[in-house]
Amino acid sequence: MFKRLVMMAAVAASTASLAQQFPATLVHHAQLPAATLIAPPNDAPDYFQHSGRFTAGERVEALYNIVDSNTGIARPFLGQPVQGFSGIRSLGSDRFLVLTDNGFGSKANSPDAMLMFHEVRANWEGGTIERLNTTFIRDPNKLVPFPIISETSATRYLTGADFDLESIQPVAGGYVIGDEFGPWLIHINKEGVVQAVVATEVNGQLYRSPDNAFERIANPGQMQAELSAMRSGGYEGMAVSQDGRMLYPLLEKPIFDAASNSSETINGQPVLRMFEYDTVNKRFHDKVRFYPLAVASHAIGDFNMIDEHRALIIERDSGQGDAREGWSNNPARFKRIYLVDLRDTDENGVLRKIAFIDLLAIQDPNNVAPRGSNNGLYTFPFVTIENVDRIDENHIVVANDNNFPFSVGRQQGRVDDNEFIVLEVGDFLKAE
Repeated sequence: MFKRLVMMAAVAASTASLAQQFPATLVHHAQLPAATLIAPPNDAPDYFQHSGRFTAGERVEALYNIVDSNTGIARPFLGQPVQGFSGIRSLGSDRFLVLTDNGFGSKANSPDAMLMFHEVRANWEGGTIERLNTTFIRDPNKLVPFPIISETSATRYLTGADFDLESIQPVAGGYVIGDEFGPWLIHINKEGVVQAVVATEVNGQLYRSPDNAFERIANPGQMQAELSAMRSGGYEGMAVSQDGRMLYPLLEKPIFDAASNSSETINGQPVLRMFEYDTVNKRFHDKVRFYPLAVASHAIGDFNMIDEHRALIIERDSGQGDAREGWSNNPARFKRIYLVDLRDTDENGVLRKIAFIDLLAIQDPNNVAPRGSNNGLYTFPFVTIENVDRIDENHIVVANDNNFPFSVGRQQGRVDDNEFIVLEVGDFLKAE
């Protein structure tokens, strides 16, 4: 159980205000259309030929019989949406490893959404994203420690009702994926076959969220665990050391402390827990760092190392839509990428925010963006921006999770596409 420190608000000044802002310039833009769907594997149950049956609060089997009032997109779909991406790694030569989010936004509405990751390639000149290959994730060896949706099938493909996948990192022999429901860490091989599912236990404390398969109550305040991950507050970001040995899983939201009936703060500031995980021995270390949020209602979107010690972390509010256009009743106000150094913490283990770029104030002097620029200023006003990685010493890639078919951040009445942008941020990456 953590000790909640109480101090005067003046002492608890947000570290966000101390970080230096750096400019960002748009270099490239490409997008994958929102309604990009693919067929399930040939050996998957026929059930997965359709998806989105449960997105209206009840089962609807007839294709395209549920029409979204905001976008006009109709579902259930024929096939599986490639949809929003919740994790990215740059592979070089304009290729990227991307992870499809859990499905349609919740455990309850995603039992027919298959879990998958992809290798894609950006054609910056043409402004398009090409899907090179897709790997569907499955558990034929029955290593998932709870019943899954396709429990009785031979292939046991995983769904968005089993896990909510939010981060992926290459490691020896395959990948490790961070999940929000458990929160779990899932080891898979390169073919997408589950090798291990690891619960979060640090310093003898087991962390569980309300969506953990072994919890049977609805809200964190009713949970048995003293420290609980919030719903949709598990592993949103997870960086990996350069040698691939150590993972740094980062919770999306502050944990809930049943003893104080509140979310975690240190010196009055809301913080997120960052753990250490040994990928070889498959165990968590005792060390815990803390990422300081600017305000408690924010969440992180992605987390990747740029060298042995320094990392990029997306911090965002829950708004969407460009405030300059006036159509959104909750426009985007805070969409930033921060630079941190894992060695640079205070006596409580709280990281210092070194520098940031503002994704709502990107320079576009050459009119690269097909949409979103106004007088040379480009914005990335999506509710969930969940992808950032370093490409080289001067450039990063950023992409949104479009929550298909629901998010509307780029244009009123139009479902968001999967947008990828390259930003020139050389000075930002060198900040100290």
